[in-house]
Amino acid sequence: MTMQLFRLDSVRWRPLRTRLSPVFTSGKLKDMFHLVLNCSDHFEKYLNETVSKDGIVECRNLTSKFTVDVIGSCAFGLEINALKEENNKFQKIGRRMFRATPKIMFRNVFREIPWIYKHLGYILDDHDVTEFITNITRDTIKYRKRNNVRRHDFIDTLIDLKDNPDKLGVNNVTDEFIAAQSFVFFAAGFETSSSTMSYTIYELAQNQSVQEKVREEIKEVLNSNNGAITYDNIKKMSYLEMVFKETLRKYPPVMFLTRKPVRNYTFEGTKIDLRKGLEVVIPISAIHNDPNIYPDPEVFDPERFSAENMGQRNSMYHLPFGDGPRNCIGARFAINQTKIGLIKVLMNYKIDVCEKTQIPIVHAPLSSLMLQTTHGIYVKLTKLA
Repeated sequence: MTMQLFRLDSVRWRPLRTRLSPVFTSGKLKDMFHLVLNCSDHFEKYLNETVSKDGIVECRNLTSKFTVDVIGSCAFGLEINALKEENNKFQKIGRRMFRATPKIMFRNVFREIPWIYKHLGYILDDHDVTEFITNITRDTIKYRKRNNVRRHDFIDTLIDLKDNPDKLGVNNVTDEFIAAQSFVFFAAGFETSSSTMSYTIYELAQNQSVQEKVREEIKEVLNSNNGAITYDNIKKMSYLEMVFKETLRKYPPVMFLTRKPVRNYTFEGTKIDLRKGLEVVIPISAIHNDPNIYPDPEVFDPERFSAENMGQRNSMYHLPFGDGPRNCIGARFAINQTKIGLIKVLMNYKIDVCEKTQIPIVHAPLSSLMLQTTHGIYVKLTKLA
């Protein structure tokens, strides 16, 4: 699964990025919007059925059911039914991808030493995850080709690449290469969005004035459109956008990025040299929590992202989706998915802390690329009248 967009070198990355980008245009996102809304309606129904009398919920489990259903519908054209099945296979696989264990840490270390990883990497591979993603991708493609099904979605794009490998400048595209692209779409859409939803809910439970303000904005915007959530009216929710950005500032799903210069480079006006091939670590979490950039970084303050305050900062001080040519290809999809899920929660429930809420939250020491918690994220939901 390492042959995916997130890890490929620049030579192989560029043609693949060019071919996958059309899946995430504004037009395609609008076409998929009704699928996300449909999943959010199921999510709302699930909340109504499962929130117990004491109202205590574990956010990561709750939100991941929603995001895995969205990814299944929009990327694979499948009804995953994570909101209906308690031990859903897709959700289990999604959790396994991002668990923090010594094995995962060893694998990440060895990956930076190619000659060792080439010979020992297979021992540390999650074979069941690889097999599951490869099979579901292969079976979906076979079904569509056999039944002449076209949905103009992510899978259709992968079919086109497999049938026309010359578009990537190669003679053959393997099933494993195609499955790797499914893997990164599924993994990124599943974990990053559910994580951001969970941390937003956690912070709103502790900041009631922020919660009320964002709820009032949502009500106002929706009431101006007969209560309907649309692609365009989400963009009008400016305070929700500020809350969203502050959550990503405080809890960036990806804590760091790595890049390698393709040529020697000296930063203008400095003596800082980068050698070709040198690995450069961009410490996103450290930047986002730097008190010289964001005073009192432990404080949750959406006003940091008002238009005025943002105008006074370098845009490189906020990198939840990376930046430049290799920024997150699915950023706009993730933003829509996350905001719709949050709207459903805020319009139906008041969020409070409870006896199981961990304050401050403790993150797993074995977390590597993705932020993980040790305790889960618990809050209390109370149905609004």
